[in-house]
Amino acid sequence: MKSEQNDIPTAQILIVDDEDSHAEVMAEALRRLGHVCTVVHDLPSAKDELEHGRFDLVVTDLVMDDEDDGQQVLACARQTQENAQTIMVTAHGDVPTAKQAIRGGAYDFIEKPLDLDNFRTLCSNALREVMLRSQNATLHERLDEQYGLEGIVGKSPAIRDLLVKIKQVANSNIPVLITGESGTGKELIAQAIHQNSPRAKRTFKPVNCAGLSEGILESELFGHVRGAFTNAERDRQGVFEFADKGTLFLDEIGDMPSAMQAKLLRVLESGEVVRVGANEPKHVDVRLVSATNHDLAQRVEEKEFRGDLYFRIRGVELHLPALRERTEDIPLLVAHYIPRFAAQANMEPPTVDQDTMLALQAYDWPGNVRQLINTIQQMVVVCDGDRLEPRHLPMEIRPTAGASTGSVAEIKSGMSLDQLEKQAIREALRIHAGNREAAAKMLGIGERTLYRKLKEYGLK
Repeated sequence: MKSEQNDIPTAQILIVDDEDSHAEVMAEALRRLGHVCTVVHDLPSAKDELEHGRFDLVVTDLVMDDEDDGQQVLACARQTQENAQTIMVTAHGDVPTAKQAIRGGAYDFIEKPLDLDNFRTLCSNALREVMLRSQNATLHERLDEQYGLEGIVGKSPAIRDLLVKIKQVANSNIPVLITGESGTGKELIAQAIHQNSPRAKRTFKPVNCAGLSEGILESELFGHVRGAFTNAERDRQGVFEFADKGTLFLDEIGDMPSAMQAKLLRVLESGEVVRVGANEPKHVDVRLVSATNHDLAQRVEEKEFRGDLYFRIRGVELHLPALRERTEDIPLLVAHYIPRFAAQANMEPPTVDQDTMLALQAYDWPGNVRQLINTIQQMVVVCDGDRLEPRHLPMEIRPTAGASTGSVAEIKSGMSLDQLEKQAIREALRIHAGNREAAAKMLGIGERTLYRKLKEYGLK
């Protein structure tokens, strides 16, 4: 839903002013545009909101109890609200200080007494800047698709940090160890490292070390000569030779038999492989990327994995979080894969209704992204209309009758129950563009309860 002025989407706005009436005038001016406003009247309350909530715009009085309160609000907003803009409200005599705040990162300032039309225009311009930043971030992500990162979908801090690290390590030859639960997409990370490296035009070869006996894995990695063992009817090149000048990805390396660990270490130290049944070594130039769903440090302590090999393959460690730890990425993953599976089924991509998306975000996803992708494919195939609804969900994900489909609040470390409730109400109002009836229904509470909570939390 968009506000009335300049098609600005509904935004979350924090208003900080020690004058109750002045704060309410600003809040009401912005609520008329469809925005969700939270009002507080002192620095501690503002810091609490900024540390535990999510805002697109902060409007703060420059001088409150102390002369630098507004500056402290600005500093806290810049630290906690990555994409938000801040507008300073100032008396005429404080204009030089307001200009200093702009140099400190504020978007702009406006003098009292407010001209409400100018105030609304200024806030809309600031929000348009926030939209532009978001669009630029999206464009940046699309540009990433040209560099082999198209399969890594997400805007969560963990994924953004991971993408930065991928680009940092890709240009070197340092070994990389990728950790994370099964199904999180570790091979995608390995492919991205390869595609962003100088070896991108060479071979990328994945090998799964799990479930293979020592003999089979040795032949797979190093190759063999004719007659080396029964059924060895001809010479065979191993993957180390096959991936020469390229990248070798050893998946589930934590499950490698102990005898093979010693042989692998010897190859990594010497850069030479000897085919099974042969004596002549062959030099290879391979970038090694490994992955595991085990805690290898613990397995070293338990004598299940060689410590010298662990430190050899762990030049840089990249951790891929479980999907339940980055639920904010689920809508992006859904939007990414629906068109793909719809095209395979020769159908128009269906949309996803709100209850379905909330159910997807509320589920624990033990199989991580792999399970989510399979679920999306299944839902698209069984969809009998133009909209994915809860009835299209697999039974283990489908919400039970009367059950909540999940919280709309993003839980942050240290949030109290009141803070969590407040954030849930803000998000529900944002999603429904200020429609209190719809927000109350989404939250599973009565309208009177919602009205009481709005007054209690200064949301009105």
